[in-house]
Amino acid sequence: MPPTQEIPLFPLGAVLFQGGKLPLQSFEPRYLGLVSSCMRTSTGFGVVLIRQGREVHQRGTSAPTTFSIGTMADIVDFDHLPNNRLGIVCRGTTRFRIHRSWVRDDDIMAADVEFLAEESSSDIDPSYAGLVATLKELLKHPMVKKLGIEVDVNDARDVSWRLAELLPIDVAARQDLLQMTDANERLGELQRVLANLRSGDESGA
Repeated sequence: MPPTQEIPLFPLGAVLFQGGKLPLQSFEPRYLGLVSSCMRTSTGFGVVLIRQGREVHQRGTSAPTTFSIGTMADIVDFDHLPNNRLGIVCRGTTRFRIHRSWVRDDDIMAADVEFLAEESSSDIDPSYAGLVATLKELLKHPMVKKLGIEVDVNDARDVSWRLAELLPIDVAARQDLLQMTDANERLGELQRVLANLRSGDESGA
């Protein structure tokens, strides 16, 4: 069995990709405590997509079930919001696979996880020029500019992660892309997804 490490989990109805940014609002005391602890110790937490259940669960009720592949998140910005909410911006780092999960005494989910190997970078194949052009257009959008996303449009890994993050696709498709282990495989799937999106736009015109 590969070596594992215990981490706190933040189960969400969203997928976080490596290098991606995710704004979150927290108001539950347990998550406020988790965020405060992570900021104080300069540590992160695991973001994982909920398979069944809800983000908010009451003490004594079943915790949500999640997918086994998630992404570590570092807090890169925060702000105190009205109504005792805390707004944070997280940045995705390393992917992990959950081997075992449970709910701690403080009602935070935790898991023993195996960190997955980093994908190697490579030059993007010319056949994906259309995907690069689409990414460049997405990066011009005002809402995307606010995220301050950094991307190397010549790197297959970077392009695949940022398109997976920015294209308007459902969370199940995002999770499938997260679980892929090869940038070119991901780009091929994104090319198919983009073709379907354009086909849908044309049929609805």
